[in-house]
Amino acid sequence: MSESTSKSTNADHTKAKSTATVTLPRWKRWLKEAVWMLVFVTVVSMGIDFWRSRDLPTDTIPTPHVQTLLGEQVDLLALSQDKPVMLYFWGTWCSVCRFVSPSVNWMADNAGDNYEVISVAINSGDNRRLAAYLDTHDYHFDTVNDQRGQLMQAWGFKAVPSIVILNNGKIDSVTTGFTSPLGLWLRMQFSG
Repeated sequence: MSESTSKSTNADHTKAKSTATVTLPRWKRWLKEAVWMLVFVTVVSMGIDFWRSRDLPTDTIPTPHVQTLLGEQVDLLALSQDKPVMLYFWGTWCSVCRFVSPSVNWMADNAGDNYEVISVAINSGDNRRLAAYLDTHDYHFDTVNDQRGQLMQAWGFKAVPSIVILNNGKIDSVTTGFTSPLGLWLRMQFSG
């Protein structure tokens, strides 16, 4: 084989390599798709949160004083001065809440002195019925019974579950709909 033929063959081989498409291994393609899906879901979720929260109060806490099922008076304004407060609006009748409530319970169980979790049960029956529901599901978060939906209306929510993060007497974050334990934890970590 002559030197010019050898150079020609090498040039053709190099040219073929540069025009060939690179195929990723299957797991890398799946990972890439999962990352894009996560980005898409995050952007859509943030858009929905923004749209739903446009009519909500932004600075002042509409109902700073609430009473839990145990009869404890809670001053949300004062409590949020000391540490962030997660205020969880939900209902026993809400199908999405059945997935979010265990995450909120996990947050309440692991709060320690870092933050506080208070829930507001919307249209979920009388105190005895609500207490039985909480006991049956082994939920430990402090709960306010909003039997007629007045607190939900005062806050301007139109859907549950809705979660508000209060910090330093102000509304720091609002989200509506499904959220994961990681999403809740991150909201609490970045509040303030």
